[in-house]
Amino acid sequence: PAFLAPVTLFPLKMLRAVVLAASLASAAAFAPSSILPRSSSHAAKAVGPRMQASESVPFLSKPKRLDSSLPGYVGFDPLGLSDYVDVKWLQEGEIKNGRVAMLGVVGLIVPEVFTFPFFKKGVAVYDNFFQIPPESLGQIALAIGLIEVFSHKGKITPVDMFEDGRKPGEFGFDPLGFGKNPDAFKRYELAEIKNGRLAMIAIGGMTHHYFLTGKGPIEFLTQIPNFKSCVANAASLPGAKVAS
Repeated sequence: PAFLAPVTLFPLKMLRAVVLAASLASAAAFAPSSILPRSSSHAAKAVGPRMQASESVPFLSKPKRLDSSLPGYVGFDPLGLSDYVDVKWLQEGEIKNGRVAMLGVVGLIVPEVFTFPFFKKGVAVYDNFFQIPPESLGQIALAIGLIEVFSHKGKITPVDMFEDGRKPGEFGFDPLGFGKNPDAFKRYELAEIKNGRLAMIAIGGMTHHYFLTGKGPIEFLTQIPNFKSCVANAASLPGAKVAS
């Protein structure tokens, strides 16, 4: 019908316009550009910035916010925590946990050699822990939290903990005067961090090993079994199940 002719012709005109525009665009893609500079015989190669590898994990990039002057710096931050949290706050946590771990390792080893009169002999530290009532454990946790808050004067967040210029892990406690010699103090700082890291790994290994074998560290070291004896005595291990 005649009244449908405009409707039919309009889409055809639009289709022709679209096809023409696509053809021109395709042809322009192969046409030489007039704004490109002339290429010389010695064209410079485009080289992007190279990734600086971490010293401890070479296949990861170097942490951006970790300073190599920090005590114990090895460029180790595989989770990228230093990109989101203040480095001083992270260092404070590492030093504190390292100190607690060093005390904990001593506390796990000494009871196998010496026992105070008010403790039972032959009872492992791990077993004594589970004999403490939950209410007492809650009181211990609360006391630790209060000590943490008051020692920092209520400033325990990464934003305000170091507003007074205090260095991480520094609380003015030096009864033996190790900090009098600056050169020696730097060695002590490094030794503390390294021993603290080792102690954190050690206390985790000692705890899990006791849960698996029921033996303390000294008892196990004096009776180190080989692989064959482990397999032969697998049934005697706590929680072990031998398939029939």
